[in-house]
Order: sequence, then C-alpha cells, then structure tokens
Amino acid sequence: MKLFFREHAFLIAVQILQFFVILAIYWLDGYSHLLPAFYAIFLGLFFLTSYLTYHYLSRRKFYKRLTNELSSLDDSFRTTESSPISQALDHLLKNQYKHYQTRIKVLESKQEEHLKFMDQWVHQMKTPLSVIELIAQNLDEPDSSSIREETDRMKTGLNTILYMARLRTIEQDFHIKPVSLSKMIKEVNGENKRFYIRNQVYPNVLQKKQEMVVETDEKWLFFILSQLINNAVKYSKGMSNRVDITTFEKEGEALLEVKDFGVGIPETDKRRVFDPFYTGENGRKFRESTGMGLYLTKEAADHLGHRIELDSKVGEGSTFRVIFGKTQNLTGM
Repeated sequence: MKLFFREHAFLIAVQILQFFVILAIYWLDGYSHLLPAFYAIFLGLFFLTSYLTYHYLSRRKFYKRLTNELSSLDDSFRTTESSPISQALDHLLKNQYKHYQTRIKVLESKQEEHLKFMDQWVHQMKTPLSVIELIAQNLDEPDSSSIREETDRMKTGLNTILYMARLRTIEQDFHIKPVSLSKMIKEVNGENKRFYIRNQVYPNVLQKKQEMVVETDEKWLFFILSQLINNAVKYSKGMSNRVDITTFEKEGEALLEVKDFGVGIPETDKRRVFDPFYTGENGRKFRESTGMGLYLTKEAADHLGHRIELDSKVGEGSTFRVIFGKTQNLTGM
C-alpha cells in the first residue's frame, strides 16, 4: 500500500492542484455561485478515487511482490499478473536469474579447479619436505634439528592451507563414525612428539573415564586437536613445561579439554580469537601466528555439530573445551 501511494503521490497532488485552479478561475471570473464547481470537483475526486482503487486492487499482488523480499532464487520464476508491467518484471527477473546462475556455475567451476590445484600442490610439497628430513638425519647437530624444525613448520603451514581449502566443501569431505578419544589423543601426541621436545612442553593426559567414544569425523577431529595443542604449546613455551589434555563426561556429554599454563588471552581478544586472520595481542608477540588456526577449528567444529568453549586469564593460561554430545560405550565401535 505504501509503495502504491508513493508511486501515485505526484498524480494525486496534480489532480488536487487542478481542482483548486478550477475554483480560482470560477472565482476570478465573477461567478458568485460556486456550487456547480464544487459538484464538478466532487465528481473529479470520485473518479480519481475509483481509478486508484481499481488500479490498486488489480495490481495488489504486483505491489506486494515488489515490497516483500524473495525467500529464494526460485521465487524469480513466480508469475504475478497479466498486466504489461507485471509481465515485464517477470521476464526481467527470469533473465536475471538465468544470468546469475550462469555466472555462479562459472565461479564454482573456477573455485573447484583452484581447490584441486591447492590440494595437489600441498601433497607435492610434502614429498620434498620428507626428503629434506631424511637428509637432515645424516647431518650433525644442531644443523639436523634446525632443519627438521623448519620442515615441521612448513608442514604445519601446508596442512593449514589444505584444511582451509577443504573447509569450503566440508559437507562432502567428512565421514561421521564412532571415534575413541584416547586413541585420537595418542595419535596426535605421536605426531607432535618432536614439537613437544623442541619447545620443552610436554602433554599430560588425564582420563577421568576409562574410555570415551564420540560420533565425529576422525580426520577433522585430528586437525582440531592438533590446532588446540599447537597453540597451547606455542603460548606456554618459557612459562610452563606441560599441557593438560583431559577427557571427561559432564551432564551426559563427552568433553575434550586442552589446558595450558602460558600467557593467556587478553579479555579484549576473547570474542575475536575465532575470527579469520585475527592474531590479537599474542599474535603480535609470537610472529608465527597466522590467525587461521582457531578460525578453522571453530568452523570445523560447527559443521560437525560440536561446541567449543574458551576460558582464559592473562598470565595463568587458557583452556579450550570441545563438547561432542552424548558418549557411547567402547563396544559400540
């Protein structure tokens, strides 16, 4: 209704002005009896109101469609009325929809090619890194440890790129199945053994329940846990020599907790640590931070249906919890 009156406001204003001009002409010409003029104006208003009423009722669906937002792109194919302007709008929306669909398919194709290239490139880079590690084993210390430290950093960066590329198609990438948390922790700790030794920060695994099995994707959980442990070790170096990794059950839900005793996260950064490329105050002190680890962790957890909680205090450390949901018995695997 508002759109209709806005469209016809000028027409109404011109008609009213015209009625006043007619009255003025009658008055200036010396006509003392203005009743015929008022009657003519009344008839003019009646026909104007009738026209506007018919025009609105006949095109009510058209104005409603212009006012309401589209709930989906498929609404572009919805027809309104048989009036010329309605048909023109329907034709325009259909052509626009087809145009955008064509553009989207082109962009999706380019994006898929880019993701395939990134995937292949990361895997190709891992091969020479492995060769460099083998060569470094035959070198004397400290050259051997220095080279392997740098290759570990490069591997971490390559894995981050790989998972970032896979995140765009995570719905097709993950496979939900029962996963043992103790087994997963053991695999992640084995993978990061040299990382622990190099930073002199070691994992302290605490299991408040003998065994816990959760429904998740094994590959993405490995990435999530690796990122949390990597951050815990990195921000504990020089302040503490341990990181607590705890699994427990609370209110029927399985929890995996990674707790460090390092620098902690400032209060101003807590709300943004999961934002992409946000490094915060600690990231400026520890130059290796990319600001993508926790973002990818949170995105993966959300897609898997897990929740992540954060507790932190400056100078005392940080605690990240992954909340999976209901636990299972080990026999269910």
